[in-house]
Amino acid sequence: MAAKPEDKAEENGKPAKPTGTPVIRKLVVAEEDPRDRLMNRQVPAWVISGLIHVLLIGTFILFDQLTKKDSQAKGKLEPPTSTKIDEKVEKEPDLTNPDLGLDSDLAAAVEVEKEAEFNVEAPVVEGEASGLPNHDKEFASQTANLGSFSDSLNVAGSLNSGTEGNVVQGFGGAGGSMAMPGLQGRSGATKEKLLKGGGGNGETEAAVARALAWIARQQNLGTGFWEYDGNAKSHRVAATGMCILPFLAAGETHKSGKKYKETVGKGLKYLLSVMKPDGELSSNMYAHGIATVALCEAAGMTRDSPLKEAARKAVDYIIRAQAGNGSWGYTKNTEGDTSIVGWQIQALKSARLAEIPVPQKTFDQAAAFLESVSTESGSLYGYRTKGAGHRLTAVGLLCRQYMGWTPRNGALARGVEWMWTKFPVSPKDFDMYYIYYATQVVHFFDGPAWHRDWNPAMQKTLLPLQITEKTPGANKADIGSWPKDNGNGHIGDQCGKLGTTALACLTLEVYYRHLPLYKRDDGGLANLEK
Repeated sequence: MAAKPEDKAEENGKPAKPTGTPVIRKLVVAEEDPRDRLMNRQVPAWVISGLIHVLLIGTFILFDQLTKKDSQAKGKLEPPTSTKIDEKVEKEPDLTNPDLGLDSDLAAAVEVEKEAEFNVEAPVVEGEASGLPNHDKEFASQTANLGSFSDSLNVAGSLNSGTEGNVVQGFGGAGGSMAMPGLQGRSGATKEKLLKGGGGNGETEAAVARALAWIARQQNLGTGFWEYDGNAKSHRVAATGMCILPFLAAGETHKSGKKYKETVGKGLKYLLSVMKPDGELSSNMYAHGIATVALCEAAGMTRDSPLKEAARKAVDYIIRAQAGNGSWGYTKNTEGDTSIVGWQIQALKSARLAEIPVPQKTFDQAAAFLESVSTESGSLYGYRTKGAGHRLTAVGLLCRQYMGWTPRNGALARGVEWMWTKFPVSPKDFDMYYIYYATQVVHFFDGPAWHRDWNPAMQKTLLPLQITEKTPGANKADIGSWPKDNGNGHIGDQCGKLGTTALACLTLEVYYRHLPLYKRDDGGLANLEK
């Protein structure tokens, strides 16, 4: 039987040649038109991609909800479980970059067009005097829409844990309509109006935002305190109070704030944790006064009853600590000086703004001390005896303003003119202690002295000195801060760049930190009180 072609073996080492007729086999495959081919190739990828995106979105939503719940839980102001304050905690990464619109209020403020380089006068409405119309109170009064109160706060010291607090739900207190009178200029349209009318602008607000970001990064996240980087490193109460104040001025509280709510809350918790039953925050009256200002402002902005009670105790301590001559010394009941008096008067004024009672007798005695160290009929001030130091004059005049002096007072007018002509703010003499006090004095005084002279010079001094991304050779960790000042050790040597930065930030927030203390009349300063 003949072999089939496919069965033949190789011959002579070569493949056998095929024989016979070739067979053609037809391969049958399913035919598809172009549309089917496209769908068959692409649909599986669409399905897989869609499933992946659905899973990712679901994961993000779940994470966001869990984060919000955790943030709300952390927002409650409760004393730390431990008062151990020596350990350093790694800084939170979300505070490393300045946010030029840290909240809705600041965002609006940043958009304000920059005023003219020399804004001689504030915006004027024809027939309307500058300041608050029809105002005859000792501090600015606005109508607050009071609602129902409900919240709780655990406070260290003699306050009971779980005390019911008067915090307005839904508002939280950011210096807006729910803040006490005099502290309502820190948010919303009022803040924007005060910023623009006072000569602030986008550059000043950007500097504030950078400073707040830097200050927040310096906080000990474990216990909430701040620590000076100068010789006064041990005065954590003073540093914490001083660093809380710029956040409060920007409308950030422990109850409201998109970025620094937790920062402020931790700082306040630290102050409450060190408060003694008699209201003492520190045996050093400098530190006690500074921290009391922070407690009073936070209580006034949020109407937080337990916090207000803690602030009241701190205020009562100041009242009891006053010396017989009306001053305050480094420790309670000792005679002191104008500088220490300055912080106590600021605290007592903040107390009244928060509707915490302060006896008029306390202010009267302080006024008697200021009279004893003043010259030129109350225009200039000394340390413990009659004198004429420019720093102490700024302190003394601010105290006088807080106790009732208006631009009609001739001594105040002469003091403002003396400061500006003899000791104008200048980068050649970067003295943050003087700039902080004098800026408030001239701002409250208002008029051409502020708009034409002081405010432009203050901005030209502070803004270029702040360390920014554009500063040659700047260390990234220092961006947002000011170098310690060279004002003869009053701030730089003792408080370092932390203290300098906190006071510089407060100075640039002067436009809205406090509402005007009084209304200037249409006649300006033509008829001064004798």
